[in-house]
Amino acid sequence: MAAARVFTCVLRPLQGQQRPIGRALSSWPRPGFPSSTTTTTTTTARLLPPPRRTISSTPRRPKQAADEHDFTSIVDNPPELVRVGRKHGPGLIILALIPATAFILGTWQVQRLKWKTDLIAKCEDRLVRPPLPLPPRVDPDAVAAEFDYRRVYTTGRFRHDQEMLVGPRMRDGEQGYLVVTPLERGGGGKGADGEEEASKILVNRGWVAKKFADQSKRAPAALPTGEVMVEGLLRQPWKKNMFTPENRPDKGEFYFPDVKQMAELTGSQPVWVEQTMEPDYIQFLDHQDRGIPLGTPAEVNLRNNHAQYIFTWYGLAVATTIMFYMIVRKPPSDAARRVRMTKNW
Repeated sequence: MAAARVFTCVLRPLQGQQRPIGRALSSWPRPGFPSSTTTTTTTTARLLPPPRRTISSTPRRPKQAADEHDFTSIVDNPPELVRVGRKHGPGLIILALIPATAFILGTWQVQRLKWKTDLIAKCEDRLVRPPLPLPPRVDPDAVAAEFDYRRVYTTGRFRHDQEMLVGPRMRDGEQGYLVVTPLERGGGGKGADGEEEASKILVNRGWVAKKFADQSKRAPAALPTGEVMVEGLLRQPWKKNMFTPENRPDKGEFYFPDVKQMAELTGSQPVWVEQTMEPDYIQFLDHQDRGIPLGTPAEVNLRNNHAQYIFTWYGLAVATTIMFYMIVRKPPSDAARRVRMTKNW
């Protein structure tokens, strides 16, 4: 009986309190020792308090992403950097077209510069040649092709009654007009009645101030009578600017020299001659004070701004190319930058 009690006491602490195996074995009876000792030891073990649970001072670890069963390591699956927003928007496409367009226009201006330089050289070559007598009949198409800026001279009588003022035109800060007067010449050929017809051409006599627009306010020398000799430059017909208003012949208002229109009004040939004049400073002041038209100097006044256009277009091409490169190479946003940094973990 005593042995059975000892066996029961030994199993109970092992099941409930998880006692160490050494302590449990110590409760078994040993050979040579009385059973009373075993009973006393078992009773003492029964009266011992249960061991206290150990309390750890380490804080509890929070739940990590790696604790999930579907977690994938960033090393095994590195992220890809994706640019935020549309990569090729309409604005970027337009910006890409600007450098190409500007480069093409700059190259075209290079060709125009060569053409204008050659044209000025041809006109200056014609200008230094001796003047030619103007024939009675002139082909306007030939003037534009071969005789533009060619010095000519002719004789005839001014038709002051058919005078036309073109303007206003500014000169040295003063407003005025260009005086265009038909020059009536002989040798125009015989008409249907067998009589010789007169040949008229349009002569740009020069500039007068606005206060001398009325012929009565000019000096008598400003309105020569009888036969006069005119020396000037043959010029091709003028081209109207898109911003210039239309002429109003019924009111005597001419904003630009429309050679064909003026020729029809006066019965002249569509031939334009600019009277030249090379006065000294004293003569210039005398003509200006007396209302005598100031002729144009014998020089080529063709504008040549193509070098500036070349610089402008090529400069625009370079600037927009740099802008396009900076936009394409723009750093990514913060979110995309953080994704890029994770690739180096």
